[in-house]
Amino acid sequence: MTTTRGLRDSDEPITMLTAYDAPTAAVVDEAGIDIVLVGDSMGNAALGYDSTLPVTFEEVASRTAAVARATEDALVVADMPFLSFGVDEAESVRNAGRLLKEADADAVKIESGPHTVEMTRRMTDIGIPVMAHLGLTPQHVNRLGGYTRQGTDQAAAEEIIDLAGEHVEAGAFALVLEHVPANLAGAVTEALEIPTIGIGAGSDCDGQVLVINDVVGLGEWSPPFARQFGDVRGEMLDAVEAYKEAVTGGEFPAEEHSHVEEDLDDLY
Repeated sequence: MTTTRGLRDSDEPITMLTAYDAPTAAVVDEAGIDIVLVGDSMGNAALGYDSTLPVTFEEVASRTAAVARATEDALVVADMPFLSFGVDEAESVRNAGRLLKEADADAVKIESGPHTVEMTRRMTDIGIPVMAHLGLTPQHVNRLGGYTRQGTDQAAAEEIIDLAGEHVEAGAFALVLEHVPANLAGAVTEALEIPTIGIGAGSDCDGQVLVINDVVGLGEWSPPFARQFGDVRGEMLDAVEAYKEAVTGGEFPAEEHSHVEEDLDDLY
């Protein structure tokens, strides 16, 4: 089984994908992906929300438990959704602990900033592994003014580098870098003793993460830094249309899909 410590010892790039349900998690795990992230991206990808902000702690906990039940080898990391942390440190730590204790996550991920350094330290001190997240942090979309690339000027880049170091010192075991310049991600990776995992951050990170919908081609759109490796939406549409045609055309169910109980002949 992949462990937080084992990630540091890997000679190969780390692979991470999101999953929000047991069947998907089982496939991701069987494929040998190192980390399954139960991301609050479920808001857009699975729950029909327009952003990650409406996602509740209960939704993350329920789906984390489902993913954990279907996963044998991958590290299961649960996202801390908006307002489940940062308002009160005790509540933040308690919520993170519940994701490990009740939902069987192996670690939590926190969208990070200056306000999460001491929180990360407190969580790791009591045995909650923390994956930090810098760059584009979607829970701050209203403050950022959209899903724009971060760290594009000297001051912003230096702030990301400094915050990364502070979270390492606080005990974070890995760092997600989202939608930042590749040369900034490379500099952060070079400076840190923990692995970096990029999304829209170039190839110099220690690993990569994408949303499962983008990888398998489940949605009609994916961000420019993603790549569709399949066409699951097309396959699903073909299958559903074939089912409809078979039912309306009287081809399904056929005789082999039905059972006749001989003892019931006298009912008519």
